Amino acid sequence: MGQPSHQASNALIYLTYGAFLVIGIWIAWLWRGQSKKDFLASNRTQKAIPLALNFIASALGSGILFTYPEIATLAGVQGLVVYALSSSLPLLAFGFLGPIIRRKCPEGFVLTEWTRQRYGVIAALYLSILTLITLFLYMVAELSALQQIINALTGLNGLWAVIVQCIVTTVYTSLGGFRISFITDNIQGTMVVGLIILGVITVGVKTNVDRSLVESSSLLDASLLGWQLMYILPVAILTNDFFISGFWLRTFASKTDRDLRIGTSIATVVVACILTLVGVSGLLAAWTGVWPGDPPQLGSIAFFLLLEQLPAWVVGIVIVMTVSLSTAAFDSLQSAMISTGSNDLFRNRLNFWWIRLAVVLLIFPVAVVALKSPSILQIYLISDLVSASSIPVLVIGLSSKCYWWRGFEVVVGGLGGLLTVFIFGTIYYGNAKDGANLLLLEQSLYVDDWSAFGAFVAAPIGGLLWGSGAFTVRVGVQWILAKVRGHRFEAFDRPPVADPSFLTGSDERPSDEDDREATATAKSSSLKGKFL
Repeated sequence: MGQPSHQASNALIYLTYGAFLVIGIWIAWLWRGQSKKDFLASNRTQKAIPLALNFIASALGSGILFTYPEIATLAGVQGLVVYALSSSLPLLAFGFLGPIIRRKCPEGFVLTEWTRQRYGVIAALYLSILTLITLFLYMVAELSALQQIINALTGLNGLWAVIVQCIVTTVYTSLGGFRISFITDNIQGTMVVGLIILGVITVGVKTNVDRSLVESSSLLDASLLGWQLMYILPVAILTNDFFISGFWLRTFASKTDRDLRIGTSIATVVVACILTLVGVSGLLAAWTGVWPGDPPQLGSIAFFLLLEQLPAWVVGIVIVMTVSLSTAAFDSLQSAMISTGSNDLFRNRLNFWWIRLAVVLLIFPVAVVALKSPSILQIYLISDLVSASSIPVLVIGLSSKCYWWRGFEVVVGGLGGLLTVFIFGTIYYGNAKDGANLLLLEQSLYVDDWSAFGAFVAAPIGGLLWGSGAFTVRVGVQWILAKVRGHRFEAFDRPPVADPSFLTGSDERPSDEDDREATATAKSSSLKGKFL
């Protein structure tokens, strides 16, 4: 294998971490006088290009070196293109929905704050718990992927890289908060794009494709799995992105709606290209004969099997790229989790130092679980299934015409969607045990049956059906109670409007056009979200 020496690998890994640590601490020193509000968010401060780099860095992660080559080996070009587009196009949703939510909730910086305003405390806490669990799972997946990649690329124990990354990101995130994450993501995002371009050119030049294997591999042909993924992946990834608070922090950070639209558009194109190029390594591994190999190897390591045929300096580039990818994704998840927890659970009343302590304490359970090296794909799929059941019933409230939709329907619909998956699985497999296992997608996404497809159909449709049923029951009960008690039936009354100071915290006139637009729209928002 063209593998760098252990000394060279250690130098590349830890010098990269050292550089990020120095940059992070230096930026934290420059911003040492920032307020708690700036520590948690940076609303309306960022232009389009920094936003684009941040969305790119947040959308990627070292796990892409496993998942995209794997889908290429299983579903060929069709599956790879579907996966890349399904992962990148949802970023446009933040450019479209972000301005709507920012106008409805101008002082918020995460989706859960709008949920509290629209649906009440119970629904907000429900969504917050799902969001925090999702962020936790993504942090675990990122560290798990990093450990496995360092093991595969260098032969070193990936444990030490995981520990050092946790220390580095925790130090500068606890000192500088979201603003540090935003600035370091600009640097890391630029590095990742450059390194991937360099790596792709190198792989293209150094790899020799056996043309006879191209036809015999059938990877250019459409497949049943490829057609199934055309539905599963857009639903799974689009809904799950709503749970990623890092995207919402960046959405609220955009200076104007135009900056947001430009930033997300650029990020969409770049992310689509990067993911496709990374996934092509799975195709090249098959077409050069290094995959599946003898004995047959998993498709998830196709990228690393291909690297075995390349010079050591190419692997060195990939090592630096991996560290940059992982650090960028991980610090974004860290800052997102702290900002979400502080806002949703403590209403931003925690002392500055308690918030910083939370950043430090959070890392311990994440690292412990990650070191068990769980399946990265399964972690993503569990989170995707939860979001597919919860998000469709949530976004109904974005329409002002659906003012009668309440938090009760959101919670019942979300939980009902998961129950529907269990019911489907029990019927499909013929027993409750396998029906319950379908909730964990233990058979993975890439199975030769309709179980995973059915689960991702059952989740959103079941959620909407349960939500509609909850709406009918709630309205029926409220109508009966109004008749019995002689009260006015108010289930379809529009909620009271909010005074601008309710959302801005001040009666002062906004200072710029964007703030005036936000405050004007806030007048149409409900004063207090209703659960029932």
